[in-house]
Amino acid sequence: MRVMVLVKATEDSENGILPSDELMQAMGKFNEELIQAGVMLTGDGLKPSKAGKRIAFDGADRRVIDGPFAETRELVAGYWLWEVRDLDEAVEWVKRCPNPMLGPSEIEIRPLYEMADFAEAMSAETAALHDRLQEASQKG
Repeated sequence: MRVMVLVKATEDSENGILPSDELMQAMGKFNEELIQAGVMLTGDGLKPSKAGKRIAFDGADRRVIDGPFAETRELVAGYWLWEVRDLDEAVEWVKRCPNPMLGPSEIEIRPLYEMADFAEAMSAETAALHDRLQEASQKG
C-alpha cells in the first residue's frame, strides 16, 4: 500500500525558519533507514506558502490565488511517499521520526487510491488510458 506522509506546517515553517544542522542530520539518517527498508519512494520539504499559488476551479473558470495561505495548521511543510504493508507499519515508522519542527508538530498519514478502488466506476477505455499513462511515467 502506498501512503502520503504529510508534515504539517507550523508558524516557524511558514516564516521560513530552517531546521538546524542537527535536525537535518537526524532527518537524513531517518530517510536513509526508510530507503534501506524499501519504504521511501520520494520525499521533500516545501517552501512556505507565501512562495506558492493556488488555482481555484469553478466550472470552466480558473482563479489564481497568491500565497501566503491562512490556517497554518492546515498547510503542508513537507512530504514523503512510502510503500508499506499497511497503515500500522506507516504509523510505526512515523513514531520513529525525529520531530520535524522546532516545537510541537504533527504528521498526517493518508493512503493513496489504487486502481482497484476505481474498478467498478471505470470503463475499459479509461483503464487503458490509465495504463498507458502509468507506462509513460515510469519510462521518464
